[in-house]
Amino acid sequence: MSVNTTELTIKTRGENTIIDLTDNLESIVTKSKIHNGIAHLFVEGSTGALTTIEYEPGLLKDLPEALDRLIPKDIPYAHHETWHDDNGHAHVRASLIGPSLTIPIRQGTLVHGTWQQIVFLELDTRPRNRRILLTIIGE
Repeated sequence: MSVNTTELTIKTRGENTIIDLTDNLESIVTKSKIHNGIAHLFVEGSTGALTTIEYEPGLLKDLPEALDRLIPKDIPYAHHETWHDDNGHAHVRASLIGPSLTIPIRQGTLVHGTWQQIVFLELDTRPRNRRILLTIIGE
């Protein structure tokens, strides 16, 4: 069994930035020479998240709008009172979506649906530089 680790660094424009990581990750998996196993991604920070989505204009608009309906920005958050900032909603959203994702690798390729891309969601209210740690395990 082999273990490869690497990291991706991405720059976001702030809240509602959605970045497609799929091609980048597939390239890293190919270079790893792992044919069967898993790729595990983890974003450092408490206001970013990882998930999958069909990366198309309609959903790139729908997802942030759905998050606004489920976890509104304009309601009181105790986090704001504690830290005197404006991103309590970002912390709650990131906690519910999650900071990590695991994708199977089969025959040297990430296993995902035709219309299923792996994405990073910036939920914080300001632009950020993000590190996504990638661990590839397998044989």
